Amino acid sequence: MAETFRVNEVGPRDGLQSQGKTLTASDRLAMISSLVDAGIRHLEAGSFVSPKAVPQMAGTAEVFADLPSKQSVRYAGLIPNMKGYELATEAGAEVLNVVLSVTETMNQKNIGMSLDKTAEVCESIIRRGRGEGIEVQAYLAVAFECPFEGRTHPAVVTRFADQMQEAGAAKIIIADTIGAANPAQVRQVLHGVAEVAPVEKLSCHFHDTRGLALANILAAIDFGVREFDSSIGGLGGCPFSPGATGNVATEDVVLLLESMGYETGIQPLDLVPVVREIEVMTGVQLGGKSYRWLAQQWDKRNGVPSHGG
Repeated sequence: MAETFRVNEVGPRDGLQSQGKTLTASDRLAMISSLVDAGIRHLEAGSFVSPKAVPQMAGTAEVFADLPSKQSVRYAGLIPNMKGYELATEAGAEVLNVVLSVTETMNQKNIGMSLDKTAEVCESIIRRGRGEGIEVQAYLAVAFECPFEGRTHPAVVTRFADQMQEAGAAKIIIADTIGAANPAQVRQVLHGVAEVAPVEKLSCHFHDTRGLALANILAAIDFGVREFDSSIGGLGGCPFSPGATGNVATEDVVLLLESMGYETGIQPLDLVPVVREIEVMTGVQLGGKSYRWLAQQWDKRNGVPSHGG
């Protein structure tokens, strides 16, 4: 029996938050519905942040109110603080993501708080969530390199992973926020984190800025990680992180895993029309490394003249 991997789609949140065009709540729901129809069962649907800071995420409560297939899809929402926790739980969110940038400067740029204060806030949210039956996952951002402070020492990542584990985080997600990691660094960071948290509790979030995301995923797979974030068509990038281009493309991750004999529950070709739909919505040319080939295969299967994308 094939081993199962979890592919967590972050396009509707991380993918959209840095785009110039702001989609309406209805547009975002249409995007989510298409992803769900294509087989996505784990999805970050939005963030409960100030619309002044991230206007692309305005109306997230409306999105959560009308999410499709709630019984079969695990939806998550990102929150920056306790107020965000309260807004998210009022909107019905049951899985929440907190983000702790593990360098001082990135943390200040991202949410305007000190590193230690943010760690304290994340701890408080995780503990409250445990008491109220809310699953809280902890992202450790800039875990490999910070755009302001340079390379992150693995011991720093281990320290904060330990803190989030002790607080009771449901998952610890190691995030390569600017796409600067390489496979050797991935192994080094995961080795340290695995000393304080079980590997089955770890997930990875890679950007493909330098074209190494799939290699980094392979390194994490070899280490035992079985969950990865991705964004449809490679959409995304952190608005507070210079040089952070798109996330690794969902179609690339799914094709890699399925080709290796693993089970994701998603057929790579089914993602092609979704990429095309979201290209029209956003006005951004999308597609990962495998997309042109996948698009040709989809066109051939469906008997339409191929335009390769």
